[in-house]
Amino acid sequence: MLNNIYKLGRLTVVAGALAMSVGTATAQEVTLRYGHMHTPNSIAGMQAEWLAEAITEKTNGEVAVDIFPNSQLGKLQELAEAVATGSIAISHNTAGAIGSLYPPFAAFDTPYLYRDIDHLMAVMDVDSPVMQELNEGLVDASGVRLLYAFYFGTRHLTTNQEIKSPDDLEGVKIRSIPFPIYMATVEGMGAVPVPVDWAEVPTALATGVVEGQENPVNVVVTSKLNEVQSHMMLTGHISAAQVIVMNDDTWQSLSPEHRDAITEAAAEVRERATAAMLEAEAEDFASLREAGMHIVGPEDGLDIEAFRTRVSDRIAEEFTAQYGELYEQIAAVD
Repeated sequence: MLNNIYKLGRLTVVAGALAMSVGTATAQEVTLRYGHMHTPNSIAGMQAEWLAEAITEKTNGEVAVDIFPNSQLGKLQELAEAVATGSIAISHNTAGAIGSLYPPFAAFDTPYLYRDIDHLMAVMDVDSPVMQELNEGLVDASGVRLLYAFYFGTRHLTTNQEIKSPDDLEGVKIRSIPFPIYMATVEGMGAVPVPVDWAEVPTALATGVVEGQENPVNVVVTSKLNEVQSHMMLTGHISAAQVIVMNDDTWQSLSPEHRDAITEAAAEVRERATAAMLEAEAEDFASLREAGMHIVGPEDGLDIEAFRTRVSDRIAEEFTAQYGELYEQIAAVD
């Protein structure tokens, strides 16, 4: 059914995604709607604003971007589908969520996949051999194209108790992004994965629907999760990029000059957002410690190898047959 929705969206340009003005030639000609789930003060939220500013500047005001944060235009899955149908022009999401439109994309959020952050960003570059091929597949499958990806941080576990090994998580309900590779990751960590959309996470933690969650430290700080969680375990299980996607019909409707301007803006924002995230991580750990959150690392007895082994075994069980060749291509990227 989703494929039919996507095809319908590609046949009809939805007015909400791209609005053409009927004013003079010097008036603003195009307005693109950008919906996302994050708070405006998060780096993910700020980079959306940076993109809007850069696009307006580089197109001399001929293209504007209206931003709708905090899941105003939908939750994770709904935002991915909205870009596919064309009801919004741009959004950012996890690679796992984009995998709901084109399954190979989910492989980019595989735990313990990248050698380091430089390797991650090389793989996720829109011009990398791996990404070029998958971006073409994404366009063909869903009418969505990748604009760019920025480093979104390394995901760690938070709970209200000290956790040192997967055995300590037996029976513990941990919030999971509601997509298969994230559910399998939480299960591999030894916990009970509970799918909860991001907009509902703070309430779910406060009310005990879930007992913990996993996210980059920036998200923990900007969403004040330390007010409902006492411990952060430095499991570092997923280093991931947030992917910014655009409806391809909208993209194709733009002039070549406007597409070039957006491409240039995307490259600049990718670098700016990645640098901001890297800088913020160190500051965010310090602020959490100052706020009284207990940070548990290997020096405190956290058994990283046990987590790596258990999670990797669980992922291999479900995903290696599907993504094994892609994993090899990712490993080959310098």
